[in-house]
Amino acid sequence: MEKRYIMILSCLFLIGLLTGCIQKDQLADGTKLIDKQKFIFAASGEFKPFSYVSNDLSMTGFDIEVGNAVGKELGLEPVQKRMKFKGLIEGIKTGRADAAVASHTINPQRAKHVTFSTPYYYSGPQIFTRPDSEIKTVDDLKGKEVAVAKGSTYADTAKKYTSNIKMYDSDITALKALSIGRHDAVITDFVTGKSAKKEGFEIQGQQLIERSEQAIVIPKDNPLLLKRVNDALQRLRNDGTLSRISQEYFGEDITKKPE
Repeated sequence: MEKRYIMILSCLFLIGLLTGCIQKDQLADGTKLIDKQKFIFAASGEFKPFSYVSNDLSMTGFDIEVGNAVGKELGLEPVQKRMKFKGLIEGIKTGRADAAVASHTINPQRAKHVTFSTPYYYSGPQIFTRPDSEIKTVDDLKGKEVAVAKGSTYADTAKKYTSNIKMYDSDITALKALSIGRHDAVITDFVTGKSAKKEGFEIQGQQLIERSEQAIVIPKDNPLLLKRVNDALQRLRNDGTLSRISQEYFGEDITKKPE
């Protein structure tokens, strides 16, 4: 009898692991949260200056400051949670965090699994090379070795121009590899590349390929949280908070839609 009981508990445990479901608190308005007093948001900590690990092992950066501001605007305690970038969408889908504030580009493939807030900043992929490179545009990438971050939309962008793609855990490690002589180019967010160059990386920005919208990722089954986050973002736009955070990290306002 005892063995049968243990087997039943084991089965239930395995089912929980397979489904990945996490029980959440439901607020009076129907919003679902892991903890009703907290806004638990995820980021990778691998995408400087958007999110990176500081000396006390907590994350800091533009995305983290936006996540903190949104949490406070919601009247909740903002709590950061670190996950690998390639696992963030699945982590939000299965309830490991309430949201991801991690520079996710809005695209149809991701929209099959999660929902997106209104954009909180505007960016775009850019080609980066070493200063002596002859690569200038996407036409020059044919057959070249291009490095990108795992799980990013930049991998899909690179595949349009070359089949020779190398994956890294983060954009920064890809740019560092490029800087010391590996690969022919990196495709990443233009702000990330610009910041890396300021920090001394031997790289040069080339063609800006396209524009993209970056948004907060929220589970599909939490539409009321989506509404509250969108309302919070609008207030943070109106009072200048988003602009101030952007100026602090980039010296320019990337939160306004380019004309």
